Parts: sequence; C-alpha cells; structure tokens
Amino acid sequence: MAATRRGAMAAEPPQGPRSLCALSALAVSRHMGALERDAWALPAPLLRGLLPLLNVFRLQRAEPAARRAGISTQPMWRKLWDDVMKTRPPNSESITCWRKKFLETFFSNVLHGVLDVSSDWRLNDHHFLPLLHSSLHVSQLTLCNMLQGAVELTAEHNQKVLENLAESLHVLKFQHLLSSDQSTRRSLVLLLHRLIHHGSVNQVSMYSWPVPDTVLLVLILSMSAGFWRSGNALMYHSSPCGLCREEDKAQSQEPTQEQSERSCCNKRAWSDGENQKTSPRAPEEADVEMNGNPLQNQVYNEASSKVPCDHSSVQGGSSCCISDQPSCCPVPQKTRRRLKSAVGKKRRCLRRSRGRYADPEDLYDFVFTVAREDKSEFIDKNSTTEGENAENWTSSSPGSLHTDHAGCKKIGGSAGIFSLKAAHHFRSVSTLELFSIPLTGEMCRTLSNLLSSWLSLENLVLSYNGLGANIFCILSGLRTLSCHPDCNLCVVRVSDVYSHVPCMELVHCILSALPQLQTLSLSFDLKKQLEGNRPEGNPSCSEAEIPESCLEQLEIRFPREPLQTMFLLPVLKASKSLQQLSLDSATLPCSQELGLLLEALKECNPNLKKVSFRDMNLAEHQKEVLLLLQDPVLQEITFSFCRLFESSTAEFLSEIINTVKRNSSLKSLKLPGNRLGNQRLVALADIFSEDSSSSLCQLDVSSNCIKPDGLLEFTKKLEGHIQQRGGRIPFTHLRLFQNWLDQDAETAQEALRRLKAVCSVVNDSWDSSQAFADYLSVM
Repeated sequence: MAATRRGAMAAEPPQGPRSLCALSALAVSRHMGALERDAWALPAPLLRGLLPLLNVFRLQRAEPAARRAGISTQPMWRKLWDDVMKTRPPNSESITCWRKKFLETFFSNVLHGVLDVSSDWRLNDHHFLPLLHSSLHVSQLTLCNMLQGAVELTAEHNQKVLENLAESLHVLKFQHLLSSDQSTRRSLVLLLHRLIHHGSVNQVSMYSWPVPDTVLLVLILSMSAGFWRSGNALMYHSSPCGLCREEDKAQSQEPTQEQSERSCCNKRAWSDGENQKTSPRAPEEADVEMNGNPLQNQVYNEASSKVPCDHSSVQGGSSCCISDQPSCCPVPQKTRRRLKSAVGKKRRCLRRSRGRYADPEDLYDFVFTVAREDKSEFIDKNSTTEGENAENWTSSSPGSLHTDHAGCKKIGGSAGIFSLKAAHHFRSVSTLELFSIPLTGEMCRTLSNLLSSWLSLENLVLSYNGLGANIFCILSGLRTLSCHPDCNLCVVRVSDVYSHVPCMELVHCILSALPQLQTLSLSFDLKKQLEGNRPEGNPSCSEAEIPESCLEQLEIRFPREPLQTMFLLPVLKASKSLQQLSLDSATLPCSQELGLLLEALKECNPNLKKVSFRDMNLAEHQKEVLLLLQDPVLQEITFSFCRLFESSTAEFLSEIINTVKRNSSLKSLKLPGNRLGNQRLVALADIFSEDSSSSLCQLDVSSNCIKPDGLLEFTKKLEGHIQQRGGRIPFTHLRLFQNWLDQDAETAQEALRRLKAVCSVVNDSWDSSQAFADYLSVM
C-alpha cells in the first residue's frame, strides 16, 4: 500500500514548498495506526489539514472527532466520489450525505468486482476489510445477473458483513437476473432469510427480467412475503440458523400453564370458526387468521379443490369462494396465532412446528421441484388458468369484472404454484416493486395467493408486467387482504402497455375492493380493443357504487381515452380526503368536460391541494385554466405539455399573470412544455412585482424553448422587482431543464450566476442540437 501511495503522490503535479504543518500532517497520516488516538485530539486547524490526507477507512473513523471540532467532512467525501467513481450520481442535488453515498456505492462496486481497491491508496489499508468497513452504511443494495453478490455475502469469511447488513439494509433490489444453479439458490435462500426474516429489509424491488426463471421468482416473492420452511435447509456452514434455534429454545421454555392456556384459546377460537362457516367471510377469515398463510392449508385445499368456485354467491363482493365442503379441517394449533404486522421491526418467527430438522434437500422440494407438484394440489381456492381468465374477462360484462370475477377460479394445475406443507411464517417486507417482469397467469395466481395475507404490505408497484385480464386475479388477492383488520396496504401503482378495460372502470373496481387505499396510480400506454360487444343487461363496473374511501392521491394516465367526468364524479364523491389529483393523456371530447370536472372538485374535494394536467390539449380551454388558477385552496398547479399558448393572445398571458398575483394560496406553478419562449418568460417575472400578493415559491419552466438572452432578461427584471420590494420575495426555486441554454454559454452562465443569488436553480447540460436531430430522425 505504501508503494502505491508513494506512486500516487509522485504522479501529482509539482507544488511549492509545503509548510511545517502540512509536512507534519503528511507524516501523521502515514502512521495513523500508532497515532490515531492522539490525532483525533488535535486542534481544529491541524485536524482540518490532516483529514484530506486520510484513506476512506481512517476518514470514516475520524468522523466523531471532526464533528466535535466543528469540521464538515462532506467536501472530502464529495472529492473522493469525483476522483474514484468519476460519475455524476442521479439527483445529486438531493444528496444530503456524501459519506453515506460514497460508502454505499463503494460497497456495491467492491462486492461486484467493479472497483479495484488497489488502484488508489485511499481505498486500500491492510488494517481494514473493505466490505466489512462499509457495510454499516449500506441502506440499499442491488444484486444482479447470476447473483454472484449473494454467493459472496453468504461466504463464511463475510459472516460479520451479513450481520451488519441485517441491521443497516432496508432496500434490496434485483436487476437483470439470470437462471442460477442450486448452489447459488442456496446462498440466496440464506441471504433472504437473514436480511428479511431476521433483518431490517422492508422493500424488495425487481427490475428488467424479460424471461423470468419461475423457480427463482417464486422463491424471492415467497420469502419476501415471509413464507419459508426452516430446518437444515437454512443451515449456515453446517449449523442451523442460530436465530431460528434461539426462537425454538425460547418457545420450548415457555411455562406449561401458558402453553395450556394458549391451547384452550386456540380450541375456543377454532370452535368459533366452525360456528361462522356459514358466513360469507368465514372461509376467508379462517384462512387468513388461523393459518396466516395466503396459499391456504393443504388439508383444506385438498377438500375444496374438488368443488368449483361460485363467486356470485359471495355477498358484499367478497373474493372468497363458498364451497360445499367443510372449511373447518383440523390444522395445527400453532397456526392459530393471528398475524400482526411489524413493518421495519424484527418480528419473531412464528414457528408452526418444533420437530427435528428435516433433511437439507427437503427445502428444495418447497420451490425448486414445483414443476413436479401434483396438479390436484392447487393452493389458491380462487385461482384460474390464464386462458379462462382472458375468455371470461373479455367476454363478460364489466359488472362481472367487479363481482363475479373478483377472484380466480381453480381449475387445472400449475407448475408455478407450490404447497406449504411445512412452511413457517417469518417477518415480511412492506414494499414490493416489480418492473418489466412478464407475469404469466400462473405467476399472477401465485402472487395473488401471497398478497391475500401479506399483512405488512404497505406499497405495491406493478409496472409493465403484461398483466392484461390477470390484473383482476391480483385484485382478488388484494380484496381478501383488505378484509383483514390488520391490513396495512395504502399504496397501489400499476402501469402497463395495454389497458384491458377503460381506466375509470379499473379505478372503480380497485377502490371498491380496497377502500382503505391512500394512493392509487394507474398508467397505460395503449388501449387494447376487446373483441365483440358487452352482453346486454349487465351493469358496468364503473356504474357500481363506490364506498367511502381514504384516497388522498389519485393519478391516472389514460391511453388516449376521453375524460368522462360522469365516471370520475363517483370517485371524487367517495374520496372526501383527496389531496392530489393527476390526469395525464386524456382527451377532452367536448368543451364542457373540463368545466364539469372543476365544479366537481370544488364541490366534492375541499381538501384538494395539488392538481396536475399532463399531455392534454388545453389550448381551447382558457376560461377553465383561469378558473383553476383562481382557486383559493390549491397550493400546486401543473400544466405540463398542455399547449397553453399554442393559439393564445397576449391578453391570455396577462390574465394568467394577474390571476396568480392575486392568489396568495398558490405556492407552486409548473408550466413545462408549453412553448413559453423568451418573451412570455420575461413577462412571468411580473408575478413578483411590487403590487403582487402572490406567495409563489416554485416555478417550473422546463422544455419551453428558452434561450440565454431571454433568461438573462428575466433575471434582470426579477432583480428589479426584488429591489422594489426591499429585497424580499417568496420565490425560492426555479427549474430550467431542457431549454436552449447551450446556444450562448457565456450569456447563460451570467444569467444562472445572477439567478442563483436570488433563488435555487435546477438545470441540466442539455444539448438542444442533438435533441432536434433526434426529433428529425423519428419524423
């Protein structure tokens, strides 16, 4: 390391003679192993000269001493990032701690072999292990390709690293995964068990898996939901999981009287379950509360699998299936414990068995031999094949989408659905995100089963999964989940290429099934035309009454569908707590639609704070735009790529400015992509004139063909208004992304320099000429 360090220093450009303090600091930095304790006691001026000479390990250890001396190490960590990583991180302006950012990225790069620690003396110290030292600062980690990172982390020499990650890691991501062998899957099992079941991971995200390995996907999903079987299969270097053994030991030491009381309680609760089996919710509650298992008890399934489901017999739109077979088959008493959500906490493992550990290979019968599962052992009593899903949901009425097809019928077998004969329930994550991973009908049924009792789940994001009609199978599991009193689900985001049904019908279905949702986001690129007409006599899902909901944020990106306010109105009436509404890519079939919407918002949603319209042609709706800007309650309004000034006159812009000047409640106005140009931008500076009562803090004029000279003129006019108002205006943030500021770099730099003295400016180094060339290339 010393040779590397001397070589690095020799490569530096020649400097003038160093001061005595600098030479002393250099000498101390070379012998920190012996002088560290004394170095931390140095006066602040000397410590400030020493810190830049330390490697990353010593610099991290110097943090408490620097804090006591009132010295910030952020500039040093930022310089390390620039020198070592040599990239600009995304959203760099929002990074609050460069130390954490550097050490987190350093850990990931070392783990995946991207960074050679011997290449820079600041990264290499024989007193420290890179992974161990940086693991305490890793809150999110991405594993990719062949899961080499999982194999490395579960190696014996990294046991302490894994323990550190169990404390610090909160977000675990998988990207570009490939099929793996059994040895790698063993490592993944151990990793997930330690980080999720006995750790602090509360979010699992998977990205870009065009041809997912069913076995691997089911493994990750099931363990994220807290389902797995322990035993020798979860052995760590020939020893069973120590935390699971401790739990077994603690349970085995429970007083006999306590166990007897629990047994009596379990029997009494079981008797109650038998008495309620005639209720439409009884099978559902028995399944969720007694088993804690979304994939159902095997004995129950074997009995019920012979009976077809009849969703029409379920009252209140419940997604459970009523069977002629008894739903009170005996189950172990340990499974009677009610699940409690414990998001972000180390929840105790709920053990269903205290028997001896099974053979190690038994674990892989759980998932890795799913292809050999008996076709009669179907787990979800609501499941159906993909073909029947499509047939039923495309040929039936939207009303049946909401009621009759709330669940998935059980017919046939599946290689993607597995049994949980010996499964235990552990801690589960609160956020699940699946991006660009095609989900087949079988996989949707598996996911639906897991979701049905995923009590800790708060956020579900499904993006570009090719769901089609299978979205209603997912909704079936969520409907069952929402019936549980401990359900925590509050955010659902779904985006895809095709919309199987009109967006508003899907909104009605979701809110009817999940009234406790706080955030709902739907986004579709194209509308899929359904073959044939809907049968007459069946009401549309959008016509069903929506129960009062907890919805606070609604985002809809229409696949170029008309904005039909009559269908949106029931949603607004049921959502009294709505605070944010975003509508994207909707068409306006008539001039009255937008006006009706604004009236409905004013009448039904008094708590609305943010409204956003994107990619909607509002050029002919100037009156409605002005009415919206006059609203005394709204705090943020967005018109993004709405062609506001396409056919407008100077009077319209003047009316906008005067309206905003009189509105003291509006805090943020976003106008990206509306062809402002230089002249209109300069005119917007009058919003902050001396006679203005505006409280506008943020202005977004991105993608508006603004040139450097126009920006400079806007700055000068703004400075004049500030001077007239005694140097005080509420304006604090200006966004300038994707404007033509590269056409005159000198003028742009002057304008930005003067603007940054007034407010925070966020811009980019956008190449307008290249963007124009790309535009022409696709014309």
